[in-house]
Amino acid sequence: MRRFGLSLRDAWRLAGPYWRSEERGRALLLLAAVVGLNLATVGMDVLISFWNREFFNSIQERDEAAFFELLLWGRQTESGPMPGFVFIAAVYIGVAVYALYLQQALQIRWRRWLTREYLDGWLADRAYYRIALADAGTDNPDQRIAEDLRMFVDETLTLGLGLMRSVVTLLSFVLVLWSLSGPLTVLGVSVPGYMVWVALLYAALGTGLTHLIGRRLIGLNFARQRAEADFRYALVRLRDNVEGVALHAGEADEKRGLLDRFGALVGNWWEIMVATKRLTLFTLAYGQAAVVFPYLVAAPRYFSGAIPLGGLTQTADAFSQVQGALSWFVDKYRDVAEWRATVQRLNGFRAAVDAARGASAAGAGPQAAPGDAPDLALEGITLALPGGRVLVEDASVRIAPGESVLVSGPSGSGKSTLFRAVAGIWPFGRGRVRLPADARALFLPQRPYLPLGTLRRALCYPVDPARVPDEAARAALRDAGLGHLEPRLDEEDAWDRRLSGGEQQRVALARALLLKPDWLFLDEATASLDPEAEAAFYTLLKERLPGAAMVSIAHRPAVARYHGRALRLRDRRLVETAV
Repeated sequence: MRRFGLSLRDAWRLAGPYWRSEERGRALLLLAAVVGLNLATVGMDVLISFWNREFFNSIQERDEAAFFELLLWGRQTESGPMPGFVFIAAVYIGVAVYALYLQQALQIRWRRWLTREYLDGWLADRAYYRIALADAGTDNPDQRIAEDLRMFVDETLTLGLGLMRSVVTLLSFVLVLWSLSGPLTVLGVSVPGYMVWVALLYAALGTGLTHLIGRRLIGLNFARQRAEADFRYALVRLRDNVEGVALHAGEADEKRGLLDRFGALVGNWWEIMVATKRLTLFTLAYGQAAVVFPYLVAAPRYFSGAIPLGGLTQTADAFSQVQGALSWFVDKYRDVAEWRATVQRLNGFRAAVDAARGASAAGAGPQAAPGDAPDLALEGITLALPGGRVLVEDASVRIAPGESVLVSGPSGSGKSTLFRAVAGIWPFGRGRVRLPADARALFLPQRPYLPLGTLRRALCYPVDPARVPDEAARAALRDAGLGHLEPRLDEEDAWDRRLSGGEQQRVALARALLLKPDWLFLDEATASLDPEAEAAFYTLLKERLPGAAMVSIAHRPAVARYHGRALRLRDRRLVETAV
């Protein structure tokens, strides 16, 4: 019970912000409508129980007129006017349909709000990058945002409304059952409303045994969601790297890796199957017994003549409703177990995001900060890998606007990591990076990032394409030697797979020509081009961006002539050398 209470607290920490947000007015209105319609269905169930009594009494009495009146337009009974079944069914169907429709409307609005909040948190302060580097325990953030949020919203509303309906059903039918069941004498003691107490004991026993049998499902469902996400991620990663796999003829190794991950999924599934079999065996037996148990308990009063056939059916129905309401936990145990696993995963993800953002706010590692001078200044920069190995130690350098600087050094010496520190995204280290507050910087890595969508979006990234004149975008493509792609500028495609490595680098260089940054950082950004194309690009960049500072990481000696200064990483030190 304590663990369930903690799950409720964690669930409220996830759900509470939405119900206090700017959307709370419409959300509360939708929730009130859904609750009202669900309560109306409970009222309809009570009405149907009384209709059943009159209907079966008419059968017992062989009253043909009453039989057809109760089916069609209704009739006056001893307890008041009773509508016909046609009317009751029509109203019930309408109420049930709109209860579901409005619940789904609330679900998508709530999920939309949560998705935006989680995306904001994950992307803010580059938390996504820090988590990917340092927090291996936070697996598959894509699944947590796309799948877990959907499951949390759907299950919270479904389970919450179901629990509320069970409580209202219990309160409604317990009064009916109390009035119908009468007293029972046990060992000389008269027990009033005995069927209510029997229903309570029956449900309490079932709930306790259900939890005892099925509690392993909570941990197993948590592991299942992770195993499913890991397998799906491996499939996506293979899809995104088909050329590399094909060039290495790595199909056999990929298959082994995929089957290993799927094997973990299958092993978890077998454990779930065993636990589910045991739980299902009990719940089905419990449910089947509940079909005849009310009649068994109510039969003595019927056979004694205390109640007619209609009274027996109404008593059995009321008992079933009370027992069903009390057995909500038994019926929904597997759903509750899955919901608890989802809550745990989302809270773990949120904690990781908060920790990553907190580390950024606390200044862990080099941070970009506005400077009074127009220069880029690195002051006492020490950089390390996540495992602790130091790459760069106590590096200080100053680069003026408009300068061209070449950074070189052996592979693995920390050149790219130094660029990440300048960008303010590397958390492992200390020191300070000062960049003018209004500086427009653009970083072009060796493997350019081309987002999903149109070629225009990839070209203008991260600027909104609507803000870039069409002719400027087309001119940038032509200048980059990609004029043949002009007709496809607004075509959506997987451009990171459609274009060759050289073409992707040309798109990135066209982006630099289009966005005209004040500071341009090139990390092997022309490595896939032939020497002539590389030389032409550097000449074009110098010509079109005369006021921009250009800092390049490159291994080809010919690149040096386009730079006025040279820095080399050697033995963890950043030293100035001749160009």
